Amino acid sequence: MKIAFFTAKSYDKYYFNQQLAKTQHEITYFEDALNAETAILTRGFDAVCVFVNNMVDRETIGLIADYGVKVIALRSAGVNNIDLQAADGAGLQVFRVPAYSPEAVAEHTAALILTLNRKTHKAYNRVRENNFSLEGLTGFNIHGKTVGVIGTGKIGAAFCRIMKGMGCSINAYDPYQNEEVINMGGKYMELDELLSNSNIISLHCPLIPETKHIINREAIEKMNDSPMLINTSRGALINTGDVIDGLKEKKIGSLGIDVYEQEEHIFFQDLSEQVIQDDEIARLMAFPNVLITGHQAFLTKEALNEIAKTTLNNLSAYEAGEEVGNQVRP
Repeated sequence: MKIAFFTAKSYDKYYFNQQLAKTQHEITYFEDALNAETAILTRGFDAVCVFVNNMVDRETIGLIADYGVKVIALRSAGVNNIDLQAADGAGLQVFRVPAYSPEAVAEHTAALILTLNRKTHKAYNRVRENNFSLEGLTGFNIHGKTVGVIGTGKIGAAFCRIMKGMGCSINAYDPYQNEEVINMGGKYMELDELLSNSNIISLHCPLIPETKHIINREAIEKMNDSPMLINTSRGALINTGDVIDGLKEKKIGSLGIDVYEQEEHIFFQDLSEQVIQDDEIARLMAFPNVLITGHQAFLTKEALNEIAKTTLNNLSAYEAGEEVGNQVRP
């Protein structure tokens, strides 16, 4: 298949090219995002390959279908950036990579917690300036704390294993209970109970209508003892404006995020010489108790290799007329 690959980065090319030699596919890499303006680039291609920062709406889908595209291949697990109804209506198949490396995201979540708590990012900068003062660097023991995990799929379960190994108790919320989490001592409960009884709250659920802004003003009001809030899943799980208010009112003790609701306009780009036009993320970055990373939780060698392999295998199976287990339907 001829594949138009959008928002291509150097690491994408490296790992996809390694896997490409094992297939009959051809890839043309584009640094641009796929949208209505760039859809013309897909003329003559069988498939497009996109990431979470490509918002593939109805207009874009209509255009690429007219240009002959038959498949949208996501190199990610989440599908909230694709208009699935429009894709289905246009006769396009949509494939995803459901589990590339749960441990990669879970480990980055733990890194955010440890960094926020022990303020190692601040200590690093101090020492580089010959400032060895410990003032303002006091943290707390993670051991013995209660961690609330919202979403206990593969990533959530991997995160539970890490925190259990650090001596934490696990509160869990998920409509579908995971036996592994129960067997490690995790206690399932309603969301309100989790919010009011957790020292650390970490989000690992997909973005669907039921979970959009699951952390909002009402949820924040139910939190006790200013917990640490972590989000490495999808940006729109939290209402950013409400979380800013929660930080100002000290209802949230600290915040660590690897995702942001409006990240497609900011993340994966070098904006160091520009003025950020997004007032909410600018406000977040002004808080001393907020840590932001630019959607890098997935970024390990193992995950990138698995993403490339699964994405290309999806396309190979489709081309061979086989059923693709990773197909996404409306």
